[in-house]
Amino acid sequence: MTEQLITEIQRKMLPYLNNEQLMHLRDAMAETLEGATFTYDGSAIPVAEETDAVEAFITAKRIEGCSEKTLSYYRKTIESLIAGVGKAVQQVATDDLRRYLINYQVQRRSSKVTIDNIRRILSSFFSWLEDEDYILKSPVRRIHKVKTGTNIKETYSDEALELMRDNCTELRDLAMIDMLASTGMRVGEMVLLNREDIDFNERECVVFGKGDKERIVYFDARTKIHLQNYLNSRKDDNPALFVSLQSPYNRMNIGGIEVRLRQLGKRLGLNKVHPHKFRRTLATMAIDKGMPIEQLQQLLGHRRIDTTLQYAMVKQSNVKIAHRKYIG
Repeated sequence: MTEQLITEIQRKMLPYLNNEQLMHLRDAMAETLEGATFTYDGSAIPVAEETDAVEAFITAKRIEGCSEKTLSYYRKTIESLIAGVGKAVQQVATDDLRRYLINYQVQRRSSKVTIDNIRRILSSFFSWLEDEDYILKSPVRRIHKVKTGTNIKETYSDEALELMRDNCTELRDLAMIDMLASTGMRVGEMVLLNREDIDFNERECVVFGKGDKERIVYFDARTKIHLQNYLNSRKDDNPALFVSLQSPYNRMNIGGIEVRLRQLGKRLGLNKVHPHKFRRTLATMAIDKGMPIEQLQQLLGHRRIDTTLQYAMVKQSNVKIAHRKYIG
């Protein structure tokens, strides 16, 4: 109880004292209050102050360029913590966070990756609170990265890609598969494309990635032909690049493309056919053929090169060839 009171007084004096002065203040209060008995209502911190801190953090992240989807995830994660711990953010301690993360994992049977994502968001939030003098020290500092096992995700084989292409019954579906496979763009980027965005002469188009970041992606000659065939066959005037097969020919959404590909995969007996798998396949193929990782990072639109390395899986057959070449 005494410790809570001292910490709260220190927090309120943050704008007026430097670190050395704050330490002297803590020592003086600890000595003076030793053996004292009193009650302390930690809930006395106004709810508005706590809410303002969360809103201010979200605003700061919005200015940094985070998407609304990411900001919504941040907000829900932080609000879930506050509700779960039952304390104001200024009163949250490291042990509170550890208990919360353990209970969250047990109750929701979450993976280690999910728990580490939550830890990273909370670390960002409390570090920001510390920088902005809302709190003395981030309680996440002593909670280290959650160790996660290496999860090697599948890619499409050349045979699987050709099998999908050969069994498309619609020109649109063939063009979608080729577009995903040759550009490595996100499906969320593809559904935003319009016909006028495509430069057939240069075989390229501009997409808007996460955080509305703009970049150029490129497609191959086969994609160009199949895309032109599809567009020439259309009778509608919708500017969207990909639309539904039936009137009123609405723009395709992410869910519609996922369902279409899943149905195709099920019909062909292929395992886990999903738009994102094309992106991972292109990354693996590019690394496999010697594309510099920095160029691949630019192509995929990754902010951090670590993300690119996670996407690119080295084929085991090439490891064997490299071993024979360099080791014997």
